[in-house]
Amino acid sequence: MATPIRNVCIWPKLEGLGGPTSFQRRLMVALQARGVSVHHDPQDPDCQAILLIGGTRHVGVLWRAHQRGLRILQRLDGMNWIHRRRFQGLRYALRAEYANLNLAFIRRFLADGVVYQSQFARAWWQRVYGRGEKWETVIYNGVDLDQFAPFGMHERPAERWRMLVVEGHLRGGSALGLESAVRLMRALQERASRPVELWVAGEVPTAERTLVSSLACDLTLNWVGVVSPERIAYLDRSSHLFFSAELHPACPNAVIEALACGLPVVGFDTGALGEIVTPVAGRVVPYGADPWRLQSPQIEPLVEASLEILSNWSVFSRGARQRAEAAFGLERMTSQYLEALQVILG
Repeated sequence: MATPIRNVCIWPKLEGLGGPTSFQRRLMVALQARGVSVHHDPQDPDCQAILLIGGTRHVGVLWRAHQRGLRILQRLDGMNWIHRRRFQGLRYALRAEYANLNLAFIRRFLADGVVYQSQFARAWWQRVYGRGEKWETVIYNGVDLDQFAPFGMHERPAERWRMLVVEGHLRGGSALGLESAVRLMRALQERASRPVELWVAGEVPTAERTLVSSLACDLTLNWVGVVSPERIAYLDRSSHLFFSAELHPACPNAVIEALACGLPVVGFDTGALGEIVTPVAGRVVPYGADPWRLQSPQIEPLVEASLEILSNWSVFSRGARQRAEAAFGLERMTSQYLEALQVILG
């Protein structure tokens, strides 16, 4: 008989921007709605298991919980790697390498099971650190399909095409993605049936913002800044095309949110994007170079894919929503995490 899940610690407590924080907030609400007590205290005497979001600096606390027999389910996305190709300071590089080693140590010695965000993430970890002996599975991220939906307020323009980029933090490889977005916008401007504009939502460092603005000096570029989840849904509904700027995403929340809002997605076949965006929901095209070396991609396939989507926008919009409903609902994800917790509890 399956062990009923009553009390779970989701650790560590995350705040700020980014996918892990959004995931934690959504899962906690969904679990509580199912009667599960959810908290951030690994020393709670009633706790049955810890769902570890990535890693933690407090490995000693985790080790003691492990020694007490508390089951640990580790959720993993990708690894830090941009710093090995684009130097961003010694301190940043050391922190990035430490984070990788921290995740790998927990995966090997403390976790009773591992949840990867995608097949791509699982293959990456296995390639670098070997196949683990622990139970493991893949669970894609999910969103509230009522909050992120095609219906609702929007300001989608009829006289021009609007392309949207959303990331929590746009730096490093994502900054290279922004340069690709500008190149795409420039090419579309020459060939599309309407004027094209680019909206960028997220935290963008001043240096990257200045560089991208200079590249788009004669184009319509709107820096939206950091926005709330409610505002993201509004922006998704107010756009025609979502461009995925992240290189090698493990399971990008922003892409799933766009699909749920009926916003078709276009991007390069790097990371898990090809697993998430099916042909009915958008287009994923070959990079045309080596993204691991931060080489510049070929834009022309992306342009052709974008023109195809814009020419059949209603069809792709319906397909995007259908894809989200089939694979990325919050209730589906919550059930899968409960099943994973039951497996490690035995």
